[in-house]
Amino acid sequence: MLATLVKEPFSDPEWIFERKFDGERCVVVKKGDAVTIYSRSRKKLNDFYPELVASFEKQRKDFVVDGEIVAKTFSDLQTRMQSRSEGKKVPVMLHLFDALTVDGEDVRMLGTLDRKKALKRCISFGGKLRYVTHVKGKGIEAFERAEKRKWEGVIAKRADARYVSKRSRDWLKFKCEKRAQFYIAGFTAPKGSRVGIGALILGVKKRGELVFAGKVGTGFDTKLLQSLAKKLKRIERQKSPFDSGTVRGVHFVTPRYRCEVAFTEWTNDGKLRHPRFVRLVNGKG
Repeated sequence: MLATLVKEPFSDPEWIFERKFDGERCVVVKKGDAVTIYSRSRKKLNDFYPELVASFEKQRKDFVVDGEIVAKTFSDLQTRMQSRSEGKKVPVMLHLFDALTVDGEDVRMLGTLDRKKALKRCISFGGKLRYVTHVKGKGIEAFERAEKRKWEGVIAKRADARYVSKRSRDWLKFKCEKRAQFYIAGFTAPKGSRVGIGALILGVKKRGELVFAGKVGTGFDTKLLQSLAKKLKRIERQKSPFDSGTVRGVHFVTPRYRCEVAFTEWTNDGKLRHPRFVRLVNGKG
């Protein structure tokens, strides 16, 4: 079951609110001695997380449960996912928040709160396995707490909603975002039906040097894309404005303009994760 992204948090006594984790979503199936961890794309993850498999093998009941595999940062988790040998050095936890079956009984038709009770009954939590707690009704307070603690965001769930294997408005998500200003160092060409530009190439000053910070390709409407294309083509240049490193397949510009970008975090290699264009900053450089 997938949540629908919404902009504004809310409070409602008919809803519960949980922490939103930034990890790898999974479903765990245990039948007898057999345990299988599946990714969202139905890929088997047992070889990547053997310590999680071992934690489930100790459980007594059979079940199908839903949760999120989380490391200290998402970049650490990517290291774990991409390299089995090196990745074993990155510790992970599995935060569980829902149950689909318990001892052969399908509980998907029960409401959210009843399924969470079933989850607590079928899993012995501790060690690598964590239960996702919730608050009832106080969504705005939950979101404010998430922002203060620099969490990924909040998931809102209708307390009596059934579990359906698709995106639903019975589950909603509010993301916490960071914001910062960046130099526009170039742009990519538009593809398909897109007009103007594809994405902006972003730079940030570090110790007096302009350093590549990634690309942003969302948050624009057609009018803005066309306006930015006109501005940037006037200051296009051949030489990269970055003081070091290379960026391929882009149109470089003199870094005269700055823009505000919302994002979730910095990756370990100094790039923005989940960037979204907010606005062009008035003035130059």
